[in-house]
Amino acid sequence: MAVNLTWYDIIKGPVLSDKAYKLNQKESQLVLQVHPVANKPQIKDAIEKLFNVKVKEVRTLIRKKSSLRAVQKKYNATPGIKISKVAYVTLAEGYSLNLFEHPGMPQAQESQQAKAD
Repeated sequence: MAVNLTWYDIIKGPVLSDKAYKLNQKESQLVLQVHPVANKPQIKDAIEKLFNVKVKEVRTLIRKKSSLRAVQKKYNATPGIKISKVAYVTLAEGYSLNLFEHPGMPQAQESQQAKAD
């Protein structure tokens, strides 16, 4: 069954972890949460259009998260399984995209001041 997804529906956001940060800095890889029914060509197209970069490779991983029993007992929650999909995206040579920095961070401000001097 084909689902019509927009680029913004496909890409949910970055995965913020130490491993994702290291992959982004050393190997020009992005780790993103994506829609569970999105396939690799859709993910590749969405990233290329949204971020204006070339994608070399897309690898996906489906994770099933089950609720913890202690939490279920405490809040009388019914057991359920949540599915999340993660995409490891390798950018083509010469392209980079840093999702972990923004202009308000101290590192970025210092490097901007150094460029101005």
